[in-house]
Amino acid sequence: MSLKDKCELCGSDIGLTEYKVEPRDETVTLCETCLASHESPSDNESHWYCLNDAMWSEVPAVQVMAYRIYSRLGKQDQLDMMYMEDDVKAWAEAGLEDENAEPVRDANGNILKEGDSVTIIKDLVVKGAGFTAKQGTTVKNIKMVAGDPTHIQGKVNGSTIFIIAAFLKKL
Repeated sequence: MSLKDKCELCGSDIGLTEYKVEPRDETVTLCETCLASHESPSDNESHWYCLNDAMWSEVPAVQVMAYRIYSRLGKQDQLDMMYMEDDVKAWAEAGLEDENAEPVRDANGNILKEGDSVTIIKDLVVKGAGFTAKQGTTVKNIKMVAGDPTHIQGKVNGSTIFIIAAFLKKL
C-alpha cells in the first residue's frame, strides 16, 4: 500500500508515515501527532475528536485503529456505535490484548473474561448514580477495564458502572 496524501485518522498532512496495524500486514497513513499518541491517547485526548469521522471509514485498518484508540480512552458510547465485521473486530481486539497483563479475578479467584456473567456478592453503593447495587444482582456481558485488573465494567439498573472484581462471583 502506498502513502496517502493525508492522515487517515485526523486528515492532517504534516509528517506522514506508514504504520503497520498488527497483527495483520495492512497499513494506514498517520500524521506525526496520531503516530506519537495512538498508544497512549489520553495524553492528547482532545486530538481524538477526529475519530468521529474516521470510525466510519470503509478501510478495515482505519476502523481497527479507531476501535483501539476509543478502547484505550474508555469511550464505550463510541465503541457501541461502531459497526465492524466480526473478523475486523477480532483483529482490533487482538491488538489490545496484553499477554503480560494480570488477569481479573472474582472473589473466589476465578479468572473473569470479557462477556462473562457475574453476581454481586455484597450490596454496593454506586457513587454518583443514586442507587445501591443489591447482593445477588446478575451483571451480564461484563467488559474489562484496560490496564486495571481490579475492576470490571457492567450494566446495573440500566446504568454502566465500574465494579471492584473482589465483590463479584463468576456464574
